[in-house]
Amino acid sequence: MQVTKIALLGAGTIGGSVIKSLKDNREIINQRAETDIQIKNILVLPHEIPKLQEQGLPATSNYDDILNDEEISIVVELIGGIKPAKDFMLKAIEHGKSVVTANKDVVAQFGHELFEAAEKKHVDFLFEASVGGAIPIIMPLKRSLTANRITEILGIVNGTTNYMLTKMTEDGADYDTVLKEAQAKGYAEANPASDVEGKDAARKIAILASIAFNSRIKFEDVSIEGITKITPKDIQHAANLGYVVKLLAIGKESEAGVDVRVHPVLLPKIHPLANVNGVFNAIFVRGYPINEAMFFGPGAGFPTASAVIADIIEIARDLQTKSVGKFGCTCYNEKPICPIEETVSSYYIRLLVDDKPGVLGAVATTLGDSGVSLKSVAQTNSNLEEHAELVVVTHQVKHKNILAAQEALIKLAAVDEISSVMRVES
Repeated sequence: MQVTKIALLGAGTIGGSVIKSLKDNREIINQRAETDIQIKNILVLPHEIPKLQEQGLPATSNYDDILNDEEISIVVELIGGIKPAKDFMLKAIEHGKSVVTANKDVVAQFGHELFEAAEKKHVDFLFEASVGGAIPIIMPLKRSLTANRITEILGIVNGTTNYMLTKMTEDGADYDTVLKEAQAKGYAEANPASDVEGKDAARKIAILASIAFNSRIKFEDVSIEGITKITPKDIQHAANLGYVVKLLAIGKESEAGVDVRVHPVLLPKIHPLANVNGVFNAIFVRGYPINEAMFFGPGAGFPTASAVIADIIEIARDLQTKSVGKFGCTCYNEKPICPIEETVSSYYIRLLVDDKPGVLGAVATTLGDSGVSLKSVAQTNSNLEEHAELVVVTHQVKHKNILAAQEALIKLAAVDEISSVMRVES
């Protein structure tokens, strides 16, 4: 059996999982790769070297040791972040080494640079683990579903926010309480902004939409709204209406261009994504001729090693058959991005109004004047002195009409507060 030597950049949670999995599943991995995959070196900080050496593992803090080692054919980047990860990957490619990464930040913002560099050097650049952890989705979109015209891709792609919304739904707890619990369990960082503000999910949908619609979608193209304003009251109203609240990453083809966004939605309880709870991830794809498919599984942590090693095996096979470089960039179109104002959805609106005759009519008229038609409206039992709470669900409408309706509603003397506005996914 031939030998394929690799280098790891980083030995943290994912790196450590890759090391363990390569050891525990060595026989089956090597059989499937048709080569003996060996770790030749691991790049870590100087103080981490002794710990790895105690385990009988090679380690260095000098990246040149990896770049200049001609025996190393695959570099696996698992340190995360933009700097120095991007530079490390580009240098590896310049030295004729294929690259595997789990780095959504770099792929979402600089993937085109890495693809161009890999094409010039005729090496592979694979990133299955950058979205969905252990869930296979990148390669299925590039290979298994390549005969389809994808029209829609919806994803629960952030385990932290999905865990938080699940706990808010099951326990009736508020945002601050579940955030502290998620941090205590290690599901949320001390600074959870990237997760709860939707930025993590936005990077992932930028990657997925680029592949699904064959057009380069950048992180800054994604309209983003997080979960920080979601309340137990909204979740309860959603349940009463037959919905659950989820943070969705959404990519759709529309007449105005590629519609790509991240925000909380009211999702029908019968939707396949509605029962994806806790820290699990899922990606729902609609297209022709496949119709519908869903990919479900753990979205982070130890299982992510599965996707990383799958990419390593893929490249190892390519090296044996001298066919590296066959999975290049698929962003061959230049489709426009649909402006957020032109996106179309149904909406849930919760209002605090004066409890007196004529208010409901005034609200309905104001919405109608803004081009918003009502699907349902209900007054809730809120036990508010001299006030009432209205919960409105609209028919599908452009976002610009909802913005105009909000401006008009807040000017009504009888409307005291627009408490919440969320999209409703059909």
